[in-house]
Amino acid sequence: MNRRSLPVAAAFAATTALLLTACGSGDDSSKGNDKIAGAGSGASTSSASPTASPGGSAQHPKVTLPGDLTNDFDDWKTGDATKDAVLADASRRIDALAYAITQGNADEPALGFYYKGDALVGASQWVKGFVDAKKSMTGDTRYFRPRLNVYAKDKATLSYCSFEGKAFAKDLKTDKVDKTPVTNKSYLLYVTRLERNDKGVWQTAVLNSERANSACTP
Repeated sequence: MNRRSLPVAAAFAATTALLLTACGSGDDSSKGNDKIAGAGSGASTSSASPTASPGGSAQHPKVTLPGDLTNDFDDWKTGDATKDAVLADASRRIDALAYAITQGNADEPALGFYYKGDALVGASQWVKGFVDAKKSMTGDTRYFRPRLNVYAKDKATLSYCSFEGKAFAKDLKTDKVDKTPVTNKSYLLYVTRLERNDKGVWQTAVLNSERANSACTP
């Protein structure tokens, strides 16, 4: 379901092979990407990272990443209120996962706020892999080329790319950063399905990814 790039995935090759499959971000293509309704269609987004005010009645959790870890969202705003609300919650979901890893908490409440169902299980397992290996994350990940399709009142698909060649695993005991070379496998294509709950939060219900997909590589 989620991932952390080639560098991080390489660092956990032995300990998180099953998590890579569960999270949909292993070295092989994730299964079922083409089964998500509307995936890869819809208008491309434009402008800066999402700043739309969240809709509904939910009080969004505060998530602050440490200074050595950043997520950059390129062109994650459309000017359409509904689409921007979807993109905003999707970007917050990405931040929530990174936050849970840095906090070493597989039960971080922000995960349950932005994930649901199997996607939530996968997210928790992914974080647990870091916790068990006594690792955290550092560096920068860029998310780009979002393609969004709101195909029903409370349902949407979102695909996007990431460049994770500057994001790395970090040993919590030694602070050693596990750096690896940038290759095409540092680029991932994500395909997700989101559902809006009764509080207006767009939760990620399905998340698959494929490394080195030509839609994302240079």
